[in-house]
Amino acid sequence: MQQRNHTNAYVALIIVSIFWGTTYLAARIGVQHMHGMMLAGLRQTGAGIILVAFFLLRGYKLPQVPVLSRLFVIGTIMLCGSNGLMTWAMQYIPSGLGAIIAATVPIWITIFSFFLVQKTKITWQLIAGMLIGLLGIGGIFYDNLAQLMNEEYRFGVMLITLACVFWALGSVLTAKWALGINYLYGAGFQMLFSGVVMLVIAGLMGQHLHFSSFTGELWGSLLYLIFIGSLLSYSAYVFALNNLPPSLVSVYAYINPIVAVILGWLILQEKLNWLMGLSCMVTLLGVFIVNKAFNKQKSYEHSK
Repeated sequence: MQQRNHTNAYVALIIVSIFWGTTYLAARIGVQHMHGMMLAGLRQTGAGIILVAFFLLRGYKLPQVPVLSRLFVIGTIMLCGSNGLMTWAMQYIPSGLGAIIAATVPIWITIFSFFLVQKTKITWQLIAGMLIGLLGIGGIFYDNLAQLMNEEYRFGVMLITLACVFWALGSVLTAKWALGINYLYGAGFQMLFSGVVMLVIAGLMGQHLHFSSFTGELWGSLLYLIFIGSLLSYSAYVFALNNLPPSLVSVYAYINPIVAVILGWLILQEKLNWLMGLSCMVTLLGVFIVNKAFNKQKSYEHSK
């Protein structure tokens, strides 16, 4: 049984590594037909309703108000603040670039852990990783200097950077708050709460649902994001995290951007040349070094 769980966990990790990388393409296609905040709101609301209903039908009780309030806070920060802004950013920047910037999340998690959880020891490895990661990002923007003159492009970069900050902050709070609830059940409430918040925000921004705008492409994007991006991939992520070492599971963060860059190039004809490819690899190397240094410190602290 344990061996089968181990095998299934590796399959789950492969699903997360590949399919989460495809969601940038799906979001990029969807935002051609609908505002990103509305698209993300529909995605998370739909996925949240399905997950919560699944657990309620299995006899799970509603969590107590203190737990629900924390799920609301974490869901709003991680999914509204991160997924909402990331999807919105896809209106202005290539999906591959968005995925590469999103890969810097471990660096942000290290920074927030230092200030919010416990003082992370600043080692030469952490500093080197951050500098290498920034060098890679710098190389990508060097190749897109002309684009940086474009106000919408700069706005998209700002949105995706904020999305990384929100995801990291939510991740740190999740680790800090022990909620004592089934991870997937809790995720369902996070998706539902954040989805409703995003739909309200989209409404306040003057965005409204027009079912006449639901083309085949938009339906495909939305259903893919709900069932593959949220339900399948997130479930697989939680399963992998509970059956494999976190340092191994984090490998998905290095594969996702590569999948996104290649798909963006193949399907949407997004720019890809040797400098961008090299810069992508340098960024991922920097993130890998930071992640390794951070996990090494956590392992040392747990062994004390």
